[in-house]
Amino acid sequence: MRAAVLREHGEPLEITDVDRPEPAPHGAVVAVEACGVCRSDWHAWQGHGEWVGDRVTDGQILGHEPAGRVVAVGDHVERVSEGDRVAVPFNLGDGACPQCLGGHGNVCEDGLALGFQQEAQGAFAEEVHVPHADYNAMALPDGVSARDMAALGCRFMTAFHALTARGEVGGGDWVAVHGCGGVGLSTVHIADALGARVVAVDIRDAALDLATDLGADAVVNADGRDGRAVTGEVRSATDGGAHVSVDALGVAETCRNSVFSLRRRGTHVQVGLTTDEERGEVSLPVERMAMMEADFKGARGMPPTRYDELLRLLESDAIEPGRLVRREVSLDEVPERLAAMTDYETTGVEVVTEFA
Repeated sequence: MRAAVLREHGEPLEITDVDRPEPAPHGAVVAVEACGVCRSDWHAWQGHGEWVGDRVTDGQILGHEPAGRVVAVGDHVERVSEGDRVAVPFNLGDGACPQCLGGHGNVCEDGLALGFQQEAQGAFAEEVHVPHADYNAMALPDGVSARDMAALGCRFMTAFHALTARGEVGGGDWVAVHGCGGVGLSTVHIADALGARVVAVDIRDAALDLATDLGADAVVNADGRDGRAVTGEVRSATDGGAHVSVDALGVAETCRNSVFSLRRRGTHVQVGLTTDEERGEVSLPVERMAMMEADFKGARGMPPTRYDELLRLLESDAIEPGRLVRREVSLDEVPERLAAMTDYETTGVEVVTEFA
């Protein structure tokens, strides 16, 4: 089968033929019909690796937002059958560790990261293997296309978990979103669906226009402006500061701006992944955070046990992930679309829909 394989960090992925996966006893093989191209793939391609434990290595198939149809299942699989239409999260749990059993499978103690580890080859390929399929595979609702479900992938799942479980956003709350790439725009859209008021921050007018279309009540263009000016405008727009502020990009400036955008007892949620420039470390105004009793929380993916909550929101038509899709591409175009992310030349979500 054809796949996009990492050979050297920063060099174009190799589009080549590889062996088709075989299902483990607990696993399933999915024929990929769509897979989102995410900034996390860019991080892996660039060799930023501390957030998955180590750098992605030679021979890795990238891609971690797939949807498609099950074509084979292992002997021990009971809930998933051939022919089922499913989506697959990037945070793969085993369903048996204390975290999984406690409803936190997104941080499984023995989990795998789809597309980032050799044991979990990714979905920029014609087929992908899903370990522990009974726990991890997410049934697609009737009438939802694989393309739209791929757009729902890691970005919508992460945004939903970040807002509801980590930020505990309520109706009428002010939510600030720093960085309006795929996950940031997903955060804007979901926050609006939850009844929150949203201010979106980015340096690109096109991204802010899309954020407004997806429900942002106010926007701040941060291009060429220092943090004090940006956060001052956010606090002004939110009548004193956001109840919840999300760094959806992962650079030091957006992280600090997010913290300075909070009102007293507000919550910062870190979603964006850092680059080697930060090396996973960002200096923060800890004294200010202590005096304001501000919370700092991380968010990673979403536990499979919460799929039904997101799917109910989807089935209610409160969210439409397809609205974020701005481009459908072929597998052959993946290397150039990753390269386009280096200088933030992409807007919204791009999805691979042609693999052969």
